[in-house]
Order: sequence, then C-alpha cells, then structure tokens
Amino acid sequence: MEPFDLAQSFIEQVVRDDRTPMLRAAFEDALEQLGFRYFACCSHVDPRQPPPGTLVLHNYPRAWEREYYERRLYEIDPVPMYAECTLLPFHWDSAGFQASVMEAQRELLARAAEHGVAHGYTVPIHLPWRPGAPRASCSVVPESHTLDARSYWAVELMASRLYAAATMRDDSTIIANPVAELSERERQCLELVAQGKSNWAIGQILKISEHTVHTYIEHAKKRLGVATRVQAIMCALQGGQISFGDVIRANHRKEPTS
Repeated sequence: MEPFDLAQSFIEQVVRDDRTPMLRAAFEDALEQLGFRYFACCSHVDPRQPPPGTLVLHNYPRAWEREYYERRLYEIDPVPMYAECTLLPFHWDSAGFQASVMEAQRELLARAAEHGVAHGYTVPIHLPWRPGAPRASCSVVPESHTLDARSYWAVELMASRLYAAATMRDDSTIIANPVAELSERERQCLELVAQGKSNWAIGQILKISEHTVHTYIEHAKKRLGVATRVQAIMCALQGGQISFGDVIRANHRKEPTS
C-alpha cells in the first residue's frame, strides 16, 4: 500500500474507533508497513506519572525503557527539548539537531543507539485546541536509511491525528477552530503534493505554470495557518477538504479556470 493510502486508512480507523489500545495497534501496524521499527508518541511530562489528558505511548525495547526511567534520562533527553523549539519535523542525524546536543545528551543518544533506537525522525506536536497543554512529539525509528520520503510525510500526518484522538476525548478545554475553506485549485495542488508530485509535475497535470502551482500552495498554507506543505495536507485532510484519491479523475468532472 502507498504511504499516503496507509495514512488515510489510519485516519479513517481513528474516526471509527478512538480507544487508545486500538489507536496504538493501528498506528504500530501502519508504521511497520511504512518501514519503521520503533515509535514514541508522548506528551513532554514525567513519563512515570503522566497527568490526566496527556499521552505516553511507545514500543521502545523494555531494557531501554527501564534504563530511561531509572536514570531519569527524560529530564535531559535532547529530542523532546529540540521539538519544543521548532515547528518543523527533524531527523536526529540532521546538523541542526546535532548542534543542539550537549555532552551528557550525546551519552544518552549513544545508549539509546545500543538498544537500536537511533537515526530517528521526530514530529513536534503543538496543541492550539488546548490552551496551556504540555508540548508533545512523536518520534519514529526506521528499519533502514533508504525509506521513501513519503513514509516520513505519512508519519507526520498520522502522528498529530493519533495524539489528538488520544488526548481530546471528553476534554472541555478544546477550542473549535474551523478550517478555512480552500479553493478548488488549492485542493488539487495539495492532493498532488500528497502524491509526491513536484511543482513542475503538478503544473503539467493541471496545465498551469510551475510558479502558479507554488503560489496556490503558498496561499493554501497561509489560509490554513501552517508552516509546511505536510502540515497543510494534514489540516486539509482532517477538515475533509482533500483525500488521497485520484485527483486527475476529479479534474475530469470539472475543469476550473486558472
């Protein structure tokens, strides 16, 4: 199954059943199909005593979990610390993240690597619908270094939906923020971005210029109030404005003007 098909399938499962055990099983299954070995989707709180309305969900090796808790390594873990300083997902091997790591934190990362927890990718999760809520993040560890970039995009789509579903249930602090309505061209461009198409390829499909494609996508990001293309896809998907279906077939139903 294609990465974005897996992401949409997971999101549809969440809509049908948002119980935490079901969410965990569905998320872990999707990650395995995408090529990831481990995950940790957690609020940035004391994992031994998480407050109500927070989430600590992972499948890290038991030996590493025990050491992490016993040595209170969560107090110096550079991954959640860095996730609180950026809106953008990051690879643990990236120069930006590595530059932020102190000596004691390098020892932590080295110990994690000994347990197979290395070369990870982290999606910061911010909670505009819950004022005052703790920050959170979702990290995944790939089986290999050769995963399709779309697998990481799919993780970003699924992570926020997983966290929202697991923490929003019966929460009176939730603020409903309606998603801005996208134009038909903006929706088409986002759907094609979700399929891994470049601006040039999208322009060829929609018969518009590459610059116009870029403009539509930037307008969509601004309208949705997000910083990245993947975040725009996530917002539009959760708002029911796009799907990962056949955008070309949709195009045949109506050919809008540029």
